[in-house]
Amino acid sequence: MSNVVNQYFANEYESIEMLADRISDALHCPITIEDANHQIIAYSRHEGEIDPVRIATIMRRRVPEHVINSLWKSGAIPKLFETEEPVIIPAIDQVELGERVAISVRKQGKVIGFIWAQSKAHFSNEQMFILKEAAKAVKSQLLQHEKRKRAAEESHQEFFWKLLTGHFNGRNEVEQVNKSYGMPLSAELLAVVFDFQQTIDRTLERQIDYLVETLQQLSCIARTYDGNQLILLIRFPDKGKTNAVQHYIQDFIAKASERLQIQTAGAAGSIVKNPIDVQTSYQEALYVLRMKELFSTIQMPHCYEKIGVFKSIDDFRTVRQGKRNPIIEKLQAYDQMHRANMIETIYTFLAHDGNMNEAAGVLHVHPNTLAYRLKRMTEITGFDLKDMNEKTLLYIDLLIRQMDDSFL
Repeated sequence: MSNVVNQYFANEYESIEMLADRISDALHCPITIEDANHQIIAYSRHEGEIDPVRIATIMRRRVPEHVINSLWKSGAIPKLFETEEPVIIPAIDQVELGERVAISVRKQGKVIGFIWAQSKAHFSNEQMFILKEAAKAVKSQLLQHEKRKRAAEESHQEFFWKLLTGHFNGRNEVEQVNKSYGMPLSAELLAVVFDFQQTIDRTLERQIDYLVETLQQLSCIARTYDGNQLILLIRFPDKGKTNAVQHYIQDFIAKASERLQIQTAGAAGSIVKNPIDVQTSYQEALYVLRMKELFSTIQMPHCYEKIGVFKSIDDFRTVRQGKRNPIIEKLQAYDQMHRANMIETIYTFLAHDGNMNEAAGVLHVHPNTLAYRLKRMTEITGFDLKDMNEKTLLYIDLLIRQMDDSFL
């Protein structure tokens, strides 16, 4: 059998596309070659019937996100990361994916890509062996691709950092320098930051890169790392929508937990039209992360444009410095005397916009218990829960109190 294999893959190939066609001829079925992040590097010619997923993958030059999600849920992709052997992947009708046989391509145990064969019939032992030899044959080509891609990303990172740190004096200077990088900046942009609260080593960086590459709701045109943080530059070809950014961050956090078993916090700055303002968007994203850390018990939006009163909480803290709030003083005295938690109760109630059920859930009490506490609080302080002016000032002062406690 080895002579048969050598007959197919002993030659040097001018391109990975020619190699893809040779593998396809050997296996008698269409194949695609992907990098480790499911971007298409090459695909073979195909004749006859092919499924919609292959068509969509070739047109987009990457595997569609909903297909990747289905392959994760079915256990196919985790298995490809675990084993060097070919993996038979049954059809997934929900995403119109026909049966596949796939294999991971590795360098020193690290996955650098995949070969996918659209099988129409059960693979023979000889075909399985040929697929394993094909993985060896494409390894050098994938390594060259990875090296070129890494060099391009490192080059872009320097330019990206200059945008993040306000290095340029104006838009004209940005556009002039960008001629050598070709970054698509003529659209709406914003910065997104994820904090992983641990050192991002090379292994974790590759796993994070995989998430960024496979989450396709938004277009990420640049990324870099700073200590514990991943920083992304997002581009909107049309008018950007904050809700799409909120969803993207939520999805990233969920998949980081599900696939990597890592907890992370995410935040986004404002959408800007001038690349010179990317620095502002970046600083706003960092500010949202800071607010999330200070007010960890509050479910805060991910986007700076949505955080409302928190945009000015530092200013409020300065204005209110040294000023008394009789309601807070009375509740503090009551809590100390009766070992109660009236301050926590009203803070949680106001933080959840007066939603009785949500606040009760956070406090781990029955809504009736919360209602009793609020009634008792009004008896102690004379506070009117229906007075928006009183509620607003009390909420701001409670937030300032939380900040002061965090700084102690």
